[in-house]
Amino acid sequence: MTREEAFEFLDRTARGIAEMFGSSCETLVHDMENPAHPILSIYNGHVSGRTVGSTMDIMGTTRDLDETASTTDFVNLFATTPSGQQIKSSTFHMIGEDYNLALGINFDYSSLVYANRILVDLMSADADLQSALYQGDAGIAELFNDCLAVVGKPVTALTKKDRLRIIALLDQKNAFSYRKSVPFVAKHLQVSRYTIYKYLGELSGAGDQEGET
Repeated sequence: MTREEAFEFLDRTARGIAEMFGSSCETLVHDMENPAHPILSIYNGHVSGRTVGSTMDIMGTTRDLDETASTTDFVNLFATTPSGQQIKSSTFHMIGEDYNLALGINFDYSSLVYANRILVDLMSADADLQSALYQGDAGIAELFNDCLAVVGKPVTALTKKDRLRIIALLDQKNAFSYRKSVPFVAKHLQVSRYTIYKYLGELSGAGDQEGET
């Protein structure tokens, strides 16, 4: 493949990727034989503000690349433009006998970061509704009695296996979303709060192990 053929292929690829992924995706072809790596063609150059002939990289610097960087592919790396845009950047080289060209892809995901912050704000809540509606012991007490009835033993006759089953049933009913649920359950199971947390940890570990098998 000649240098012209290589450039034509990379340029066509750059144009296609830019069209496919839209105006937030800048694509370009570099001449990597030149230590200044000038741009031979570029699409959606508004992302970085560069044009053909520019020797500035996506980070706004004009430093010469070292020998290793000028021949190494870089995939999905983070960069920030001088204007603060957040970029995912990749570079792919095509090297022949008399040429070293590189396809650069820079995707500006700054707007996605902003959108994600909005989504996080929309999904956040101050407290669980169930806990807010039933702040006293009545709600958790009802759930506790229901779970104890399933086991069918008085508290004084419960084994560790029985207590673990009650904790599992309470957890399934989202009982631990109630305020002060752990102290309440600990008191009525006649164990310490530490024991309740330990049981929850054991149940969580058992669930993880089941998911791994």
